[in-house]
Amino acid sequence: MDNNGAIPVVQTVNLAKRYGEGVGTWALRGVNFSVEPGEFTAVVGASGSGKSTMLNMIGALDRPTSGDVIINGKHTSTLNDEGLAALRGDTIGFIFQFHYLLNEFSVLENAMMPLSIRKGGASRDELEWVKHLLAKVGLADKMKARPTQLSGGQQQRAAIVRALANQPKLILADEPTGNLDSQNGALVFDMLRELNSQFGIAFVLVTHDDRLAQEAERIVMVEDGHIVADYDVVKVEEEFKSV
Repeated sequence: MDNNGAIPVVQTVNLAKRYGEGVGTWALRGVNFSVEPGEFTAVVGASGSGKSTMLNMIGALDRPTSGDVIINGKHTSTLNDEGLAALRGDTIGFIFQFHYLLNEFSVLENAMMPLSIRKGGASRDELEWVKHLLAKVGLADKMKARPTQLSGGQQQRAAIVRALANQPKLILADEPTGNLDSQNGALVFDMLRELNSQFGIAFVLVTHDDRLAQEAERIVMVEDGHIVADYDVVKVEEEFKSV
């Protein structure tokens, strides 16, 4: 998709991933995919189709068998593990189905964790940024609470803020509403769309929920390790209305 010639936040070139020795199992086969700044993309497909593997590849959490992943203009194939970790820390935030908050730390401390790990601490401006985000997602009065004192929806909101702490260019979300009931799932999804719109951060979201996927700007369908469909939701809706 075009974004006035801007460099894609992430791009894959003939990306392939095989698990196991010998013939093995091909989870991805020749995937070419890119995400422009500010896009909100939903990746859908059946269980085992390769969508989560694709997310791990474009997030540089795993190395491909062949092909390349280019993140913010940098070829990940040229980076060692330390370089990959630095690139992830500077560019990407991750949201998973389970929040993985640490119960021995407060909500604020959990949300600050990427800054603590990456930089050894946070500046005053960075601290205020995280507090602003926690207030924005309705957790202003929960900053000192422990994760166990929060509801499931509140825990996931705290995890979303943690993913945004480093002010990344790209958020990768793997079934972020999958562990929530439908009401909380819809609220969390709406929050992601709002954050995308307000801050211009690109989102790539893997979901099995077709109803939520239809609320994205773009839908990419994965089947047997291939991208079999890639379309702009708004354009499709406009074409449908014009028929």
